[in-house]
Amino acid sequence: MTEREDIVNAIKRDQFRITDHAYEEALSDNLTFEEVLTSVIHGEIIEQYPKDKPYPSCLIYGESFRKEPVHSVWAYNRENSWAVLITVYRPDPKRWIEFKTRRTKQ
Repeated sequence: MTEREDIVNAIKRDQFRITDHAYEEALSDNLTFEEVLTSVIHGEIIEQYPKDKPYPSCLIYGESFRKEPVHSVWAYNRENSWAVLITVYRPDPKRWIEFKTRRTKQ
């Protein structure tokens, strides 16, 4: 299971990388990486993806310094203590309850 503290510590040690996809999504949603990292440091894991490959990952909900919701998916490599930002986006309130629980499809 991925722990938020491991990801936060990797961020603080500057041991993380950002995928091209995450970079493109951040630009698309007009998010700075300072906002993304702030949302992770003060955020919480709302979903776990233990079977993801090559490393287990998780969805983190947090808020930017402007108190705007941010979702980011992170993988964590326990062997080298590096985190990987897989994707990031501003969650759609039509798809989320309080940005933490997926709404069921009607």
